[in-house]
Amino acid sequence: MPGVRPTRVVLVDDEQLIRAGLRLLLHGRDGIEVVGEAADGVEAAAVVARTPCDVVLMDIRMPRRDGILATADLRRHPGAPPVLVLTTFDDDELVMDALDAGAVGFLLKDTPPDELADAVRAAAAGRQTFSPVVLDRLVRAARTHHAPSAGTTEVDARLATLTEREREVADAVADGLANAQIAATLNMSLATVKTHLGRVFDKLEADNRVQVALRVRNVPPA
Repeated sequence: MPGVRPTRVVLVDDEQLIRAGLRLLLHGRDGIEVVGEAADGVEAAAVVARTPCDVVLMDIRMPRRDGILATADLRRHPGAPPVLVLTTFDDDELVMDALDAGAVGFLLKDTPPDELADAVRAAAAGRQTFSPVVLDRLVRAARTHHAPSAGTTEVDARLATLTEREREVADAVADGLANAQIAATLNMSLATVKTHLGRVFDKLEADNRVQVALRVRNVPPA
């Protein structure tokens, strides 16, 4: 839209071919602009320092300084851009290390282009995004650390306020579906999904999709 500043992205990946592919996928797509590239965590710090950006799309396995250390280094600075991890590896330790380092989301490299673009814009707005398998890991990890609630809980009461359609959207979020997938699965427009999701956030007093998934799956808050 005229007058709306694009979402500026810095790509960090040690494989030049991957960076070229990401640039081709993202640059100019629905208000996204790739403004810089780096081949490792050391170079990423220098690029971000001299290049105003809204999101850093960060790989994990890189030489000199990996994506976990690079994320932690970047996030220590006031006003640092959010970091969205994009990697091939999805083991539990890497996911938790990335989140502990300050990453706002964790995606796998098989993420469809539209969902990747949505995740970039969400990260720029401070919202968390996870690939379905990663979201499932987070929910399962939370379950192992908390006993199920007995009887009717406050969360149960909030879930009961959802309409049938809102509950379907909430369940889809808990299954790790992105907005576009929810729209296709539930046969509704993307705008309608976003409207329902906004109401789900409000009614469940959730700030992000992970919290929605935890509430739907009856995992008590930490």
